[in-house]
Parts: sequence; C-alpha cells; structure tokens
Amino acid sequence: MVVTGRFALLATVAAAVVMFVVPTAVGVLAACAVLVTVLLVDVALTARADALSVTREPLTVVRLGRSAEVELAVTNVGTGTVRGTLWDSWPDSARAELRGHHLDLAPHTRIRLRTKLTPTYRGDRVAGPVTVRLLGPLGLAGRQSRIDVPARVRALPAFRSERLLRSKVKRLHHLEGRNVANTRGQGTEFDSFREYVAGDDVRSIDWRATARANDVLVRTWRPERNRHMLMVVDTGRASAGRVGEGTRLDSAIEAALLLGGLAAAAGDTVDLLAYDQRVRAEVSGVGGNQLPLKLMHTLAGVTPQLVDTDTTGLVRTVISRVRRRALIVWFTSLDGPTVTEHLLPALPTLTRRHRVLIVSVTDPEIAAAAGDRTAVYSAAAAETVLAERAVVQESLRRRGVAVVAAAPDQLPEALADEYLELKQSGSL
Repeated sequence: MVVTGRFALLATVAAAVVMFVVPTAVGVLAACAVLVTVLLVDVALTARADALSVTREPLTVVRLGRSAEVELAVTNVGTGTVRGTLWDSWPDSARAELRGHHLDLAPHTRIRLRTKLTPTYRGDRVAGPVTVRLLGPLGLAGRQSRIDVPARVRALPAFRSERLLRSKVKRLHHLEGRNVANTRGQGTEFDSFREYVAGDDVRSIDWRATARANDVLVRTWRPERNRHMLMVVDTGRASAGRVGEGTRLDSAIEAALLLGGLAAAAGDTVDLLAYDQRVRAEVSGVGGNQLPLKLMHTLAGVTPQLVDTDTTGLVRTVISRVRRRALIVWFTSLDGPTVTEHLLPALPTLTRRHRVLIVSVTDPEIAAAAGDRTAVYSAAAAETVLAERAVVQESLRRRGVAVVAAAPDQLPEALADEYLELKQSGSL
C-alpha cells in the first residue's frame, strides 16, 4: 500500500482542526479514526494490478548512436476504471527518456505508451520490471506492484562506413567487367569467348568453339569469384585498448562490416570468428544481402576479454574449420612484444595453407605526438613506437603476409581497397 501527498495534506488539515477546535484526546482519536477509515476505503476501491494486461515487443533493434522507441501496450481487462502511474524500467546505459506515464483507463480499453531509448554502447539491454502504482477514486492511497514484461533492446554497431559500400561495390563491378585477360593464371576463371584479333596469343584459341563458329574464337579469363574468406577478430586484452573515440575492437568491427558487405557483393563465401581463448562469436553459411545484417547482430554483443589471446589455439581452430585455401583476414594488434612472442611463431602454420592478411588499427595520437617538436620526450617515445611498428610490418611482409594498418576512421576504406587490389590481381 502507498499513500500520496494528498493524504498527507488531509492529515495536516485534520490536525490543525483538532488543535484549534477540539484540542483533546478524544478529538485526536476521532480524527485518526476518520483518516484511517477514509484511507482504507480508498485502498479497497483501488483497482488491482491483475486488471492490467501489459505486453511489448520482445526485441527492439537500433543502431548505436541513434534512438528507438519501445512501445508498451497496456490494456484494462477489468470492469472498473484504472487510474495511476506506470514506470518503464531500463538500465542506465539504455538512457531511457519519458519512462513515467499517467494511466486513466476505462474498462476494456487499451493505451500504447512509448519510452525513448538511446543506448551508449553495443550489445543487449534487458528491461526491468514495469512498476505500476494504482490509486483509489479519492487519490489518497493505492497499491504498487511490479509486472515482469520480458524485453530487450539490441544496439547494433554504428557502421558509419556503410556510406562507402555502394562506391566500393561499383568499383568491384567495374573490375569484374573490365579485368579480363587472354591468358589463364592463378586465381582466374573462364569468362567468355570473343573473336580473335591480331596480337592475341594463339594458345588462347579455343579450337572446338572455333569449329562450331564462323570465326576464330579465343577464351578470356577474369579473377575467380566465389572464393572463401574467413575474418578472425581478436577479442583478447589488446582489443580493449582505447583508440580515438572507441576501442580497437570497435574499429575492427567497423572494418569487418564493410569488408563483409563488399565480399558478399563479390559473391565470395564469408565466415567470421571472434576468438581470444575460446570462440566468442561465429558466423558461417550466410551469404548475399543477409550477411551484413547477420554480422551486425553477431558482433553487437562481442566485447573485449581481459585475457591473453591463445594464438596457437586460434590458428588450430582456423585450420580445423577452413579446409580449402582461403583468405584469412586477421584483426589484431601489431604491438612489438605481442607479435614477436605470439603472432610470428604461429603464422607459418597458417600461411602454408592460406593467404593471410593482418589488419590493425593505429593510434592517431601517437602519430600526432611524433610530430610535436615542443614535447621532445613524448615525440621521441612516439617515434620509437612508430619505428617498432614499421619493423614488425616489414617482418610480416617478408613472410608473405599482407598488412593493413590505418587510423580508425581510415581503416575500413583501406581494408576495402586492399581487398579490391587482391581481387583485381587474382591473388585471392
């Protein structure tokens, strides 16, 4: 049971009347009896919480940085009017606005209440219980109860680089239409026949097709499509490092989404694996237009784990799941000790079976500090870090491993361009 400020005001007025009119014990007892009687009557006439039917959508999806409205349907299934207040409870990280709502429902009527949510980071937010405070007809007292209405809101990655996807796909189609050759090479597949012209390699002539036609026909080849690509996202402690406005993992997810959408448009088979000491998330067997959305939902709840990445276990997992030769895009950190102690010893096993591309985000503040001549010591430390990173990248390239390293806002486009270059050259 709850009492309102109106009852407190009534009690104050009754006390003043007793004090000035009947300042005796009998007057006090009489006033108390009247107040208690009125209070109990108001509570008895209050509608019960089971007279309300509360429902809502179990899952609401929103992009990070945007807002979504969660709708709560409240129906009065009882025979009396329901008056009171309803509070829709959400975690603080969901940043709920307008969570309190006034209720005044006639019998067998429904109202839809909306709460605005603006999540502050990726992942799911589970709704708390709906608190309902119903008041009697006098508004002096009532009943308060909680109703469990399971629901959650999922904040997907922002995917700001989605604006680049259309232009990259257009460039991809341009390459597929223009990049044909007369000679077959590694990573190419048959494209079509065309008439022989002076200067063509006679070895490209298809004599069977020529016998069925009136002209001499030659075969043309293009970069092979329907290749297999596996994106491996390192979710170990290094991925928790702050770079720019987010973490290394946030930058890796942004780049992976753009690369996945581009590869799906190219007709490639794309899988994803999030790993530190065990598999945290996985996507496989999804292609076409459904792939980007599946990647977003899968990566929404992936967070950095404060453990060292088991590089050997990661390589073992990749080899066990990818049988034929594929492009392995590995999102990880290129810090000197991490590469020397963990990455380099594990790479030979992987590079013998697959083509490997290492993707790493760089800290723009380090580059800015290296150019700051007013802080000599900070500039020297930044230069040391950049030199170590350059040595690591060169060491990886000598082992046949391609490297893409860029600032957070440039990494998705740089990775997409590298993929297109590999596609054009037939290196996949």
